[in-house]
Amino acid sequence: MSLVVWIGFLAFVLTMVLLDLGVFHRKAHVVRLREALAWTVFWILLALVFNVLVFFLYQENWGVLGSVSTQQLSGHAAAAQFLAGYVLEKSLSVDNIFVIAMIFAYFSIPLAQQHRILFWGILGAVVLRGVMIALGAALIARFEWVVYVFGALLLISAAKMLMVRHDNIEPDRNPLVRLVRRLYPVSGDVRAGRFFVVHNGRRAATPLLLALLLVESSDVLFALDSIPAVFAVTRDPFLVFTSNIFAILGLRSLYFVLAGFMDKFRYLKMSLVFVLSYVGVKMILSHHYPIPTLVSLAIIGGILSVGIVASLIGAERDTAKLVSPLAQTPSVTSSDAGRIGQLPDVR
Repeated sequence: MSLVVWIGFLAFVLTMVLLDLGVFHRKAHVVRLREALAWTVFWILLALVFNVLVFFLYQENWGVLGSVSTQQLSGHAAAAQFLAGYVLEKSLSVDNIFVIAMIFAYFSIPLAQQHRILFWGILGAVVLRGVMIALGAALIARFEWVVYVFGALLLISAAKMLMVRHDNIEPDRNPLVRLVRRLYPVSGDVRAGRFFVVHNGRRAATPLLLALLLVESSDVLFALDSIPAVFAVTRDPFLVFTSNIFAILGLRSLYFVLAGFMDKFRYLKMSLVFVLSYVGVKMILSHHYPIPTLVSLAIIGGILSVGIVASLIGAERDTAKLVSPLAQTPSVTSSDAGRIGQLPDVR
């Protein structure tokens, strides 16, 4: 990909980020479900529009852009690989959303301040993932056997995701949080919406800063899974980077859509385990039995669809079980009411 295209894409990302914070979300406010849904749809549509642009970039090899692909991908192949990478990254980000929700709950971050933390967290993630993608591409280009290492890491990550729970957030074990606590006193003020405040004449960190550091560090850990996974569907650095960035840009709005409903998608995590396992196997077999991108896209979409449908059916059955006993509850007589009034308060 030519330098002109890289600069143009980075300028586009910077423009969208500045418009997001400086224009559309200048003031801290609670992001309602309708607003979050609208922004989620916007980011998805924007990614699909960009996918059309990817097709023409690779298919037409527009002369002013120089050499477009070192792999000589056709427009159809490039568009399919971008879409597969985007869907894969978007689906894997769901597990990250669950962790972010746990972090905000631990620090009691108000809803109105969560958007600010997510904005800076995603901005940092863009930079960090750019560096990690560049390193990953360089390693694969120089040492072809690295694909087997990446595949094995994905299988290990799938097993780890199956066994490890995320509801035991321990901030004091995070190296960044421990460093901040050594350098600054920590104030409990979250209402000001700032990362630093002046407390008793000294500069003090706030829980917002600690939450931001945890969000950033958790994204790095998730990137160790998601970036090798995207390399399983495309080796083109531009497609890996752009699919990652578009998924990250929509992560903030997707968080406000899903955070309140994570308990209803109980089988989605199991779907992610199968997705990681599949892309790990695909990467290991890539030199001997390459799987077409469209086939991978169909398999990944099918796995996620099964998880979503199973989760919705399970949630509906749970609701029916809760409603059914209530409908059969016998009426309370006057004598029963007297006994109920004598029960101790167990709150």
